[in-house]
Amino acid sequence: MEQIKRGVAELFTETDLKKKLARGKPLRIKVGFDPTVADLHLGHTVLMQKMRQFQDLGHHAVFLIGDFTAQIGDPTGRSEARPVLTKKQVHDYAKTYLDQAFKILDKKKTEVRWNSEWLEKLTPMDFINLGSKQTVARMMERQDFKERLATGANLSIYEFYYPLLQAYDSVALQADIELGGMDQKFNILLGRQVQERSDQEPQVALLMPLLIGTDGQKKMSKSYGNYIGVTESPKEMFGKIMSLTDEMMWHYYELLTDGDVAVLKKMHPKEAKVGLARILVERFHSKKEADSSAGEFEKIFSNKEKPTEIEEKEISLKNEIILFSGKEVSLINVMVILHLAGSKTAARNLIVGGGVTIDDVRVTDINVKLNIDKPHLLKIGKRHFLRVRFRS
Repeated sequence: MEQIKRGVAELFTETDLKKKLARGKPLRIKVGFDPTVADLHLGHTVLMQKMRQFQDLGHHAVFLIGDFTAQIGDPTGRSEARPVLTKKQVHDYAKTYLDQAFKILDKKKTEVRWNSEWLEKLTPMDFINLGSKQTVARMMERQDFKERLATGANLSIYEFYYPLLQAYDSVALQADIELGGMDQKFNILLGRQVQERSDQEPQVALLMPLLIGTDGQKKMSKSYGNYIGVTESPKEMFGKIMSLTDEMMWHYYELLTDGDVAVLKKMHPKEAKVGLARILVERFHSKKEADSSAGEFEKIFSNKEKPTEIEEKEISLKNEIILFSGKEVSLINVMVILHLAGSKTAARNLIVGGGVTIDDVRVTDINVKLNIDKPHLLKIGKRHFLRVRFRS
């Protein structure tokens, strides 16, 4: 129970869970993922980590790919309807999910299912029967639906069916436990209700907190720019983890590893953070890359040296939209073109804040220009080195 409840935000109910465990048989643990994005971040892997813990305890993991429901779009937390995805998009994204999932899960002990297997077979009468298992009043208790209705935003009837179809997945799979983030609370609890009304024992709802992003405030999200992508380079991943606050580090340890946080807190925070970075880089890349990234980090930050390998970029003065006069080009334009800053305003802020060096000289003048006849070594922030060249 201690291992199962590690990091858990809410459990419905512990009594039900103990009753299921007391039977001494492996439980069917369901986790559903709608593959709606191509690039996963560490926040997506929290449920995979919990699923692996259940596997290690001898339970049966069912990795459900919501290829049918992904085409509808989960309305959870949305202020408007999600864009509809094609089957090809969903299947392409699903491959990404599985590739990353099996860096955590035991592939041989994982049952992979697609909810189109049963949802595409539902008849119109089946949909009517499913709709009868929930009331409109109960649906309207959802905060996101309530807010959209109050503001006059579009709320389609088909969106009511998303949580019902997710609940039906639990019936089709005869799930004993469903794992999900706190944002899935309504949907997973509805699964308990629909199972009961389908003459099945209700599943246990085990809800995990959402992983906080690198800003230390909002949930990890690509749209917030506070994410650590699982396909990022080993050195970038290592550096982002090392930039976490000590408090955030323990949050990541608890949700993304099996390490004993109480024991780890007896270590020096920097040593513990390096350990966390090593674990995650090794998980998604390799031990060799984890060792190399740790060495590079120590070299750059402790010894104030340059990295062994520096990324190089070339800018064509003919093909790029770049303003230059004579032999000089604006540093701000270069930063925007190379995506070192999201906008000219962001580039100016970085420069004024002292976050940019050119050829080992810190610059704070936003009017600085680069000579196009020679390469320049740029350092953006604390760890991003880049050599830029120009060609006519």
